[in-house]
Amino acid sequence: MKTVLITGCSSGYGLETARHFHAQGWNVVATMRSPSDGILPPSERIRVLPLDVTDVRSISAAIEASGPIDVLVNNAGIGVVGAFEATPMLHVRKVFETNTFGVMAMTQAVIPQLRSRRSGVIVNVTSSVTLAPHPFAAAYTASKMAIEGFTGSLALELAAFDVGVKLVEPGYAPTTRFAQNTDLRIEDLIPEAYATFAAPIFAAFAKPAMVTKETDVAEAVWQAANDASGQLRFPAGPDALALARAR
Repeated sequence: MKTVLITGCSSGYGLETARHFHAQGWNVVATMRSPSDGILPPSERIRVLPLDVTDVRSISAAIEASGPIDVLVNNAGIGVVGAFEATPMLHVRKVFETNTFGVMAMTQAVIPQLRSRRSGVIVNVTSSVTLAPHPFAAAYTASKMAIEGFTGSLALELAAFDVGVKLVEPGYAPTTRFAQNTDLRIEDLIPEAYATFAAPIFAAFAKPAMVTKETDVAEAVWQAANDASGQLRFPAGPDALALARAR
């Protein structure tokens, strides 16, 4: 029976992905900064572990407690929405610490066991902001674009050891982490000078033509983890699929 370790499982994509892999008969190691009871079904095939992907000691403890894993899903992330001019650099660094360096640190910690067994898959969850430019998402996009390049290069590097490296690119969903896990309010990051430009953009965000569901992302992660074709990118959700086709 295979085992998947998923980061950022307290809600959203990570939680739904954990449920999906469990339903498919896998062992699931669901990690989150502050574990909560009752968010996943009671099962001997589910373990919930604390993990802060920005803390090397937390990463080491989680990897040791997990035992051998077959798939790593780097899903944990934080967002920021607003004019880059108004975004504190302290928060930009915080976004990169989780979305970029946290993914790299988790990946580096897991590679040795996958390489030595010459099997396994690493799935990095990015965003459809990497498929087309989006206003008011400059810092977030930069953190995710870095992982796109990182993943493409690493996929070539680890192919020599039969280890797969994949990208899942979720589209937009009003309830997802795009603006979650942040102590900054959107209204504080839109200076008055941007108000006229911002109004129709946020109106469109409020009533999107296409919405990505958490189940779309969970299914895309599942496909990526089990892919044998060599495909690198797996857009998730109707808007991400449309952007990928356009690109």
